[in-house]
Amino acid sequence: MQIASTAAEGERAVPAVARVVGSRPVLDRWAVAATVAGNALEFYDFLVYSTFAVYIGKAFFPTRTEFAGLLLSLATFGVGFFTRPLGGLLIGAMGDRAGRRPALMLTIGLMAVGTLGVAVTPSYAAIGIAAPVILVAARLVQGLALGGEVGPSTAVLLECSPPGRRGIYTSWQSASQGIAILAAGLVGVVLGAVLSPEQLADWGWRVAFALGLIIVPVGLYIRRRLPETLMRRPDTGTSAGVIRVVWNQHLGSMTLAILVIMCMTISVYVNNYMTTYALTTLGLPAFKAMWATLIGGAAIAVGAVWSGQLSDRFGRKPLMIVSRVALVLVVYPAYVLLVNEKSLWALVSVSALLNLLSTLGAAAALVAIAEIFPNQVRSAGFAISYAVSVSVFGGSTQFVIAWLIGVTGDPLSPAYYVILTSLVSLIAMFRMPETFTPSERAAARRAEAAPG
Repeated sequence: MQIASTAAEGERAVPAVARVVGSRPVLDRWAVAATVAGNALEFYDFLVYSTFAVYIGKAFFPTRTEFAGLLLSLATFGVGFFTRPLGGLLIGAMGDRAGRRPALMLTIGLMAVGTLGVAVTPSYAAIGIAAPVILVAARLVQGLALGGEVGPSTAVLLECSPPGRRGIYTSWQSASQGIAILAAGLVGVVLGAVLSPEQLADWGWRVAFALGLIIVPVGLYIRRRLPETLMRRPDTGTSAGVIRVVWNQHLGSMTLAILVIMCMTISVYVNNYMTTYALTTLGLPAFKAMWATLIGGAAIAVGAVWSGQLSDRFGRKPLMIVSRVALVLVVYPAYVLLVNEKSLWALVSVSALLNLLSTLGAAAALVAIAEIFPNQVRSAGFAISYAVSVSVFGGSTQFVIAWLIGVTGDPLSPAYYVILTSLVSLIAMFRMPETFTPSERAAARRAEAAPG
């Protein structure tokens, strides 16, 4: 297995956007804005399900106990991860064959179709077994879209960045996810405040998905103006050729990437489960529980940008390792505090702390993973690694921790799960190459010293 430690070194002298399109300062900012907006929209449409999982379970999975209905709802949330590797393969390779922009246009269209299916499908009481069947199909389409989204969007952010600023530019991949979670939390807090629990369960949760659909045309418009950052090469002219090169030449890099992403995605979905945890385990009312998603999203957005800045100063590898060790040390006492207090301030504090520590390492790791793949296969290599890891570990996380809590009766189960998986991922982090080279460090220092 080959591990490419300097795959992006040859691209660092001049950003790809400047080479391909020209007028770097304007296009760089537009590329970031267009990519982040579309990425945030797609993650919102996919992740808002988690915020309203309790109510979706009641609408589509009537069972003898609320716990069983919740498990079925979370299992359906996990179904959306099954097609993410397929999206990574097909759309990620498309991003390396036809270009980043066509791939990103396709993903946002697919996400709109899937979200529409979730928003308008009648409940089980209205159409019977057809309701959960349609819901599952819609989640599969959403998973396909998101699986193909991450590779091309991350490639654009990395390739349009000026020398010495790759960390801060690429960190907006994680920041956009934080923005999506923040938006989902804000919608949840507002709906929880103005609607009764009965209204939320009946139709209120559908409003959150409808809001995501309303802004799809805006996402399509801005992505049509996205600059193209792919440098075309004849040796990867087909999708099969792209996948073949990734498999034959970068299997080692993908293996490490999958293991590193494992702990990050588990932390993300454990933290995203916090609203459901507050409702079902802590017994907090909906209005208070929704604050977990809101604060968590804000912490991710801030932490990601901060991580990008720090990784452009100290390197990718030290940041991801130190922050993960810190998370391992604090996650257990944080959950002890949460369980003992069962209060809004504890929920907000724990959610902010855990999301911040997780994101400090996650954003730096995503930069490093994107950098180990060369331009010609970066979209596919990143997308496949990310989608496989997130599908296997992210798709099962919320179901696993809900099951663990239900079976063991131990509300600290999420902390144990985060600690165990983090220790495994730390081994892979130590084996990751440091992609922040001396030339990149020198460029970063020049960027800091430059006026304005």
